[in-house]
Amino acid sequence: MSLIATTPPPQDAPAPFSARNPWIYKPWIDLTVGCGAWSAPLLLLAFYATSTYSRAWTVAFYFLALLFNYPHFMATVYRAYHTHTEFEKYRIFTVHIALLLALAGVIAHAWFPLLPWIFTLYICWSPWHYTGQNFGLLMMFARRSGLAPSSTERNAIHLSFIASFLLLMLSFHTGPSGDPLILSLGLPAKFTLPARAVLALFFVCATGWALTSLARRSSLRAILAPLTLAATQFLWFLLPAMIELFSGHEVPQTRYSSGILAVLHSTQYLWITSYYQEREARAAGDTHFKFWRYLVTLIAGGIALFIPGPWIVSRAFHVDFAASFLTFTALVNIHHFILDGALWKLRDSRVAALLLNTGEKAQDANSNARSVFKAATRWLAGPAASARAIRIMSVMLLFAWAAVDQLHFFWSSEASSLPALERAARLNPDDSSVQVRLARAELLAGNRVASLLALQHASEISPGNFVQQEEYARGLIEAGRTADAYGQYRNILGRWPRNVDALVNSGLLAQRLGHGDEAVDDWERALDIDAMQSNAQLYLAQALEQRGEAQAAARHYRAYLQIVAAHRTEHGGEGSTVIAALIKVADADAAAKQANEATQGYRAAIAFAEKTNEKTLGSLALVHLADLQEKQGDIAGAAQSFQRALTLDASLDDPRNAASDWLNYGEFLRREHQPERFVFACMVRAEELMKTTPGDELSVIVNARAESEARLGRDAATVRRQSEAIAKEALSLPGSAFSSAP
Repeated sequence: MSLIATTPPPQDAPAPFSARNPWIYKPWIDLTVGCGAWSAPLLLLAFYATSTYSRAWTVAFYFLALLFNYPHFMATVYRAYHTHTEFEKYRIFTVHIALLLALAGVIAHAWFPLLPWIFTLYICWSPWHYTGQNFGLLMMFARRSGLAPSSTERNAIHLSFIASFLLLMLSFHTGPSGDPLILSLGLPAKFTLPARAVLALFFVCATGWALTSLARRSSLRAILAPLTLAATQFLWFLLPAMIELFSGHEVPQTRYSSGILAVLHSTQYLWITSYYQEREARAAGDTHFKFWRYLVTLIAGGIALFIPGPWIVSRAFHVDFAASFLTFTALVNIHHFILDGALWKLRDSRVAALLLNTGEKAQDANSNARSVFKAATRWLAGPAASARAIRIMSVMLLFAWAAVDQLHFFWSSEASSLPALERAARLNPDDSSVQVRLARAELLAGNRVASLLALQHASEISPGNFVQQEEYARGLIEAGRTADAYGQYRNILGRWPRNVDALVNSGLLAQRLGHGDEAVDDWERALDIDAMQSNAQLYLAQALEQRGEAQAAARHYRAYLQIVAAHRTEHGGEGSTVIAALIKVADADAAAKQANEATQGYRAAIAFAEKTNEKTLGSLALVHLADLQEKQGDIAGAAQSFQRALTLDASLDDPRNAASDWLNYGEFLRREHQPERFVFACMVRAEELMKTTPGDELSVIVNARAESEARLGRDAATVRRQSEAIAKEALSLPGSAFSSAP
């Protein structure tokens, strides 16, 4: 509802206060429901229920939609379509725009990428619709109370309400969207945060000034309703932004705009429309208006708007029920927003006469009116027994359909109950959301084949939904069907060729299947689209390294490290990968004769390994550094690096690496002309560590030990008996023991 007040007079001087009765029904009903005084406790209840009783609240909310949300849409339709006068007056909205939205619905069912645009429009328009209703009701109550806000006061309140809406929009569009059906502008928080603070301050100051100004020339009774509506606007719009700003907890767009806020708005709407329709009926001479009959009509009509369409389309054309339901929901809402904005104008004399108690005579809405379908609809609405039976049967059918829909939702929300999900799937097998939950339940029950079949069916009924397609691909991977998963990702890329995640995953699967060139091609395409894809940089570097293209691999390792450095919090668990990448880059620098850069790289890897307690990689970096130091003539430094590496090895349960390091240290000691007993003790130590792991590495160690033993001669037996002590002595050799040390 958007009750736009009559254009104010040119002068800005406030009109004198003239006390009137402001209430629609009774003060407590009007303040609680119409002005939203119950918002605070209900928002608190919703927050508690969603975090403590998530499923129960979801089911309860779905039922509340049947009683409040759906009927409030029907209230607008009822007013616009139930007489020929209204139908013709708003023909552009009742016919032309309705047909355009119906066409959009057909396209969205055939082309899934349109749905996120439609759904995003619905989600972003909803708060504007709520804002218009709150502002319109505030102006209505002010004028019913005898207040005549000046143009400055009215504009201050109007602009403050707009500011609160913009604040919520900035919250919605800050950063990437967490919902695939909602598109986000991705605005950076560093810009939106100060803007939201300014808008919040403007709302408080402008609304506070205007209400204070009105209060000075009125009574508490007159200002109470406008004050309550301003507080409601604060709770609906500023509160979620403040929660997000001060607690860091993001308020999801769909949960807030189409959640409890929609229920509060809908009850508010039904409160005012029921009053309006009763007064309109009395003005037309209908003395038989009954609220309960009107409410039943709205509930039945609301069911007709939302429930049969998705079920019929889904079952008749095997379209995804979940997507169809969201399409109908978004389009019915959008039509409601457009039509509602045209219907509820306080500048409309008939609306003003019925809502403002102006004393003007309301026009008879039914004077000179003709039924839209003339005789047929006149008969259907008449007192004939057969017409009454048809009406009753239609209502009963709609209520039964709604019961089936509620039952379907109740069973489908039982995410861990396989029997309940199977019942939901039998009611409508073409519901991708049910099939995905069923797949997970089957997997938990150990039925992997059934789980995959459910995922496959979900992907077949929703071919344009990337999430469903990738869910099936991941299911194939978990089932070990690598070739099928690769084929699924190729199909995905055929439809979404620029999807970076699909390219990265397709590359991994291609590599597993031995299609190395295709893997490299996929990762290069991913990086052409988004060079900040750390996984693609890493995988491509590893693939190029396996090809022997060390320098090309190093470029991508460097890019990976730069991405990690720029987004540390997102890569907190990648310590070992970062250290390995640092070593690879340093190796490439060493091979390119860039000793200083290589040394810095190795030392960075060593420092990071110490920080993250990655001793194995720290030892590897020390050995590589020792090799570089030896080549650069820093023999004492090389010896110290070898010794630090072996000290780390002693604290690890990794005999293979420890044996390799003892072998390398022994060879180093031999090259530096240290006593042969030290060399031999190192070789013996290496052989002891590797003796339980026969293979080429053990053969190399045995040969090196034999050569050292030959050089040592008859002293070898003595050294062997004392090898442990001599190895420790070799490990503690000072830098001064090396003649070529600088």
